[in-house]
Amino acid sequence: MTAAPAPPESDGIPWDLAERLASKLAGSHPLAESYHLDALAAQAPSFVRRAADLVSEETGLEGSGSAAVEVIGRADWVQANVRFFSEILAPAEERLADGIRMAGGLASGSGRIAKRLAAAELGSLLGVISRRVLGQYELVLPSSERGDTVFLVAPNIFALERNNQFRPDEFRFWLALHESAHRLQFVGVPWMQDYFFGLVKGLIANAEPEKGRLKRVAGELRKASSQGRPIIGDSGLLGLMASPSQREQLDKVQALMSLLEGHGHVVMDRIGARVLVTQKRMAGLIKRRRQDPRMAAFLRITGMEMKMRQYELGEKFVLGVEEVAGWRALDLAWQSPETLPTIAEIEDPPLWLARVG
Repeated sequence: MTAAPAPPESDGIPWDLAERLASKLAGSHPLAESYHLDALAAQAPSFVRRAADLVSEETGLEGSGSAAVEVIGRADWVQANVRFFSEILAPAEERLADGIRMAGGLASGSGRIAKRLAAAELGSLLGVISRRVLGQYELVLPSSERGDTVFLVAPNIFALERNNQFRPDEFRFWLALHESAHRLQFVGVPWMQDYFFGLVKGLIANAEPEKGRLKRVAGELRKASSQGRPIIGDSGLLGLMASPSQREQLDKVQALMSLLEGHGHVVMDRIGARVLVTQKRMAGLIKRRRQDPRMAAFLRITGMEMKMRQYELGEKFVLGVEEVAGWRALDLAWQSPETLPTIAEIEDPPLWLARVG
């Protein structure tokens, strides 16, 4: 009996491997398939509509139409994000695989191994995050009809409500405020979505294999150690392995995300303080959750630590601008990409105001 022929090698990263691994790591929750899911699905659209109205009134940002709302499980969240990354990274899959092969010292004919390593790395990262993410606003991809959707990840919401005895109606509406703020940042600022995807494309365009990368990285590690700085910085292994041109793009991405996360967080808390009885308690617990020491090593290695710091840095920036020039001074940030704060200005609000005001 002859053996079945091996399946043909994929031309790109095996995204099905990333999805399988992430879904396995994601696991589930006892309440994920219970009547609680139906109750949340019934409530969610009205929560998001009401939240959108309040956020628009608070920020002055307006968006046409309304977002679709989906209550999903962890595996659904993984699937949506694998689809997003596969579309975004499609133009550079070969270059990324070549970069991984060179960084790992793999033989020149090991492109297939490099692609599987890339899929495994992304799958592991998404699997871990899927156990913590509560909600997400899905952007409209340039090549896709999907998007403009607010996701609420039911198992993680149920777990936090149960473990911390949150009032479900208040906690779910509070999450809707946060995702509605992010949606209006992208649909209420006409150029924001194109700018964001432009940054992503810039990172991809600069993802070229770099000769001597390992030698360069080793030298930077020694320098950081001798100066008493963290060996792996805020941008994680990605920042460590990035070329100078990629780091410039990363700085722009981090500055933008700090602004968006900080602005969304302040808006969420400010409205919540007016309309929710348990706002202060929920905000305190969520802030402590972001500082969970059990996640510290993982966050630093992957660069997700900067994601956590974005809330803190962005919130300080927004409140610092408001203190000096008033809440509406933040509208200057939405005028054009040139008026967005730089990574240095995020940590120095008066510096930004002096430039754009």
